[in-house]
Amino acid sequence: MNSHGPSGHMTSSGDGLKLKNRLNESRSPYVRGHMNNPVAWQIWGSEAIELANKSNRLIFISIGYAACHWCHVMERESFENDEVAKLLNEHFIPIKIDREERPDVDRIYMNYVQATTGSGGWPLNVFITPNLEPIFGGTYWPGPGSTMAMGEHIGFVGILKKIRDVWRDQRQRCLESAKEITAQLRDFAEEGNISRKDGAPHETLDLELLDEAYEATHFKKRYDQAHAGFGGAPKFPTPSNLHFLLKLSQYPNPVKEVLGAKDCTHAKDMALATLSAMNKGGIHDQIGNGFARYSVTKDWSLPHFEKMLYDHSQLLAVYLDAYLMTRSPEHLGAVHDIATYLTSPPMHAESGGFYSSEDADSLYRPNDKEKREGAFYVWTLKEFQDILGERDSEILARYYNVKDEGNVAPEHDAHDELINQNVLAITSTPADLAKQFGLSEDKVERILTEGRQKLLEHRNKERPRPGLDDKIVVSWNGLAIGALARTSAALASQDPARSKEYLAAAEKAAAFLQKHLYNSETKTLIRVWREGPGDAPGFADDYAYLISGLIDLYEATFNDSYLQWADDLQKTQLRMFWDKQHLGFFSTPEDQKDLIMRLKDGMDNAEPGTNGVSAQNLDRLGALLEDSEYTQRARDTASAFEAEIMQHPFLFPSMMDAVVAGKLGIRHAVITGDGQKVDEWLRRYRERPTGLGTVSRVGKGTGEWLKSRNALVQSMDAAKEGVMLCENGACRDALTMDMSSLEDAMPAI
Repeated sequence: MNSHGPSGHMTSSGDGLKLKNRLNESRSPYVRGHMNNPVAWQIWGSEAIELANKSNRLIFISIGYAACHWCHVMERESFENDEVAKLLNEHFIPIKIDREERPDVDRIYMNYVQATTGSGGWPLNVFITPNLEPIFGGTYWPGPGSTMAMGEHIGFVGILKKIRDVWRDQRQRCLESAKEITAQLRDFAEEGNISRKDGAPHETLDLELLDEAYEATHFKKRYDQAHAGFGGAPKFPTPSNLHFLLKLSQYPNPVKEVLGAKDCTHAKDMALATLSAMNKGGIHDQIGNGFARYSVTKDWSLPHFEKMLYDHSQLLAVYLDAYLMTRSPEHLGAVHDIATYLTSPPMHAESGGFYSSEDADSLYRPNDKEKREGAFYVWTLKEFQDILGERDSEILARYYNVKDEGNVAPEHDAHDELINQNVLAITSTPADLAKQFGLSEDKVERILTEGRQKLLEHRNKERPRPGLDDKIVVSWNGLAIGALARTSAALASQDPARSKEYLAAAEKAAAFLQKHLYNSETKTLIRVWREGPGDAPGFADDYAYLISGLIDLYEATFNDSYLQWADDLQKTQLRMFWDKQHLGFFSTPEDQKDLIMRLKDGMDNAEPGTNGVSAQNLDRLGALLEDSEYTQRARDTASAFEAEIMQHPFLFPSMMDAVVAGKLGIRHAVITGDGQKVDEWLRRYRERPTGLGTVSRVGKGTGEWLKSRNALVQSMDAAKEGVMLCENGACRDALTMDMSSLEDAMPAI
């Protein structure tokens, strides 16, 4: 056998197949990070699949992402190990995949692993036949010499040998089993379409579903009274759920009548308490900016330290609504914290757009050889004392729960990386500290502010920052564009300078995507940019999230070009992803190769459900453009998931807007003319939490394209000061010159 070494070296086996590590051909930082492994990794695509068919080998796919801690652990333990590499290179076609580039591949095989093991996660490791049908899979498997206690569980080397032997000795049985499993996966994916396929009548999605979602297992019944959030550890923010709970009190009155005022208030209170607990907790980077992906503990004290663009984009929108509901300085602080994180290095690309994530792992000191989880973020009490001095260190240590022995329980530190270390979480108040130390509250506030700055400066100077995944992904950029646009519009009156910064970042990102990842002739998207456009096409979520962001950007600027682009993208999404037989949007384009099935993304997870966001977009565009086809497609999209929504409404929070709109409709406010009254109306409109309505403006050079697309708007007097409320093909003027009518008009939107 030839050597199986770093990228560029070849490896061969008994079947004569020579493999070479090809990952230097990839642009993905995560994939390229494995190009010096002794494993002869291939790139997912027709070439690697053809290799498997010709050699009759199983394919081993390993899916992860740059910020994934356990992906890095498995690389160190297994993929850098010669014994593992020899087994993979001689008997399999090993393929490394970035889930952020190919979410379609990830989702198919994640469904398989979840169905067969009861759980999922990353790294996702699956053995599949040359026909791409799965036979065995799991997540992290301990490698040779792993410090993780295996107990009776078999390690990765044992798994490789067992799969090798089974494929060699019982190949036909493997193929038949894989075919049967794949058929079951297809059936499972189509379960929600059974009633439609059978021609049975559809039940109406009614407002009572919102009450059922609120009452269901994941919300009211699973709320953690002690620590906020839902369920036990680990705890994820899941912004879609929090947004739904906040929105319940913002929907029109018929919704409140179904739930009752008490439950609407309770839903809001649960969300607000959760946001407050997260803001104070270790999941929040207390001296820098941003939030970690989730908390390992139920009290939000110990995060899994990776930071994701999609989390921050959604959390910004949720914290903004929380602030607009409460006017709480705490929630406003979180808004600016997240917006600053998004619009500053390293997440904000100088050329425009937002990068994907920061790793959980980093070097504690520049000369260290091994990265540690959370090394950038944790502190010892001695460091506090050295940096802050005796008095101030004691005050900040009390405030952030910093202890000499550290504040991370041993059971949460499997690799002994956090001994004597502290994750900062707020456990006191300036008022309490003032009493304890005999100082004024103002003095304590100054000490805390100055101390945070000293800690931040030390961290930035002395500690290497975690690795950055500098891919620009269209879908997540769409989420960021929308959140920043809304934030800019809502805060324009009280903080004009920062409002302009946020809007400029959103517009710059939109311009980057349009220039580099959009084909204006075919009106199609490319999913990823890194040193050039990637190979993967735009998926349904790229279209959905970007359309949503562009509508928000239009409503923040009234620049017709954003609305026109959203309209073009919506037409493309319908053309390329719409299921003509069962309705709803597939995740992948119709012509997508190298997949065993097309799936639909309906449920909300860490990211909002693609079909839920698409239904919102169709309703909003239907109202803005007076386009009945869009409105009907919104109804059809919700209808496509009827069976699942009726059974588990709490899994579809993003779809609830479409449920409400289907019953109550959506109003479109058209601002015409200029003047103090319309400006005041618009300010108040923008400073309300997210509702169902839409808003546009015509006159003085704005709205020319909109008038060409919307006959109702075209017929309006653009010079007359007014706010026309349009619904079901008719409009009425909601604005008289009596200022009191402004508030009356607000609930109607």
